[in-house]
Amino acid sequence: MSSNTTSNPPPDLIISPPLLNSSNPWATTLEDLTKLYSCPHTGAVTTRTSLLNGFPHDDAKHQYAFFSPITSLPSHENRPGLSSLNSLGYSPLPLATYLSFIQSIHDALPAPPLSSSTPADSEPEPEPSTSDPDHAAPARGGKPVIVSVTGSPAQVAECYALLAAHQPRVPRIPLAMELNLSCPNIPSAPPPAYDPTSLAAYLSRLPEDPILPIGLKTPPYTHAPQFEALISALRADAHVHADNSTGQSGPGRRTRISFLTATNTLGSCLVFHAADSAQPQPQPQPPPEKVDGAGKEALPACCDGIGGMAGPSLHPLALGNVRVLSKMLASSPELRHVKIIGIGGVADADGYRRMRRVGAFAVGVGTALGLEGLDVFGKILDGLEERGDVMV
Repeated sequence: MSSNTTSNPPPDLIISPPLLNSSNPWATTLEDLTKLYSCPHTGAVTTRTSLLNGFPHDDAKHQYAFFSPITSLPSHENRPGLSSLNSLGYSPLPLATYLSFIQSIHDALPAPPLSSSTPADSEPEPEPSTSDPDHAAPARGGKPVIVSVTGSPAQVAECYALLAAHQPRVPRIPLAMELNLSCPNIPSAPPPAYDPTSLAAYLSRLPEDPILPIGLKTPPYTHAPQFEALISALRADAHVHADNSTGQSGPGRRTRISFLTATNTLGSCLVFHAADSAQPQPQPQPPPEKVDGAGKEALPACCDGIGGMAGPSLHPLALGNVRVLSKMLASSPELRHVKIIGIGGVADADGYRRMRRVGAFAVGVGTALGLEGLDVFGKILDGLEERGDVMV
């Protein structure tokens, strides 16, 4: 897209309290998402990453296991403090199924209280038109649902169009789209976020003036050129618009991206069982079935035991990514509006504080959700309150 095209500033993503789940296998089903949405300690909900037609999940290949970050041995018990390793791909459920889940959650919300100025027998407001999804009215305030998607650039553009068209049907649930370009477990498709050319191809297919916040889920970057390639791609994507944020009439330039989710799992990791211990079985997801586990690797031999690592073992790298990205965004006028959702190894209030300290505006939880369930969000909030911290 040319840089002389006039466009509006991208929509803001509001998450309050700034705590949510990451896109992970514990956000797959309607039951998962309903519980996350109903949790009073989450300010937003993220779906598991979906494609237009679903991912060909295979229980024999796509599994996860928990392991000790101290011994690097798989754990027999699910307990706080463990890391995770997975060979999962994306959700087997297509995007349309997730839209139906969001519709079900929306339709089950309690009726909003009537305003004192609104007669009880007055006509309800008409549903917003869906005839032009590119200019549909944004949702009113409520807990957002971030729909994580992936696919080819053309498929991602179609995903956005479907989300934008669905937004008027769920006026009390603001929608956002997270573009996952960072899964390390797809052999035929290396993460596009590592490749500037591939990243530019995706950015070019996004709408000129999005009415829903759009974010990129990034992989763990490990050296400066990787960070610079991402920032350069976002700057090149910037569009000219009237700079309302400064009150000046002159043009400003901003990328159409509203947020980054940093980071995804670290690929090419391997965990072995102890040679003299019984071997706990990997846990297929979804659906849960028993898997015949042979060999010493914690994950299936068909993928050579290799998978993406998350949890406490990833935490220092995730913190470094968020800090570097935060500083680079702040130093680029075109990108200062871009927020960061910090993800990677957060399981308690201290981890939450560290993520906020390095620049995350909101904090996501993944592995700890799989280990502790929804209680982990209350634990984080309680830990903040104990020290008088304000969760804003």
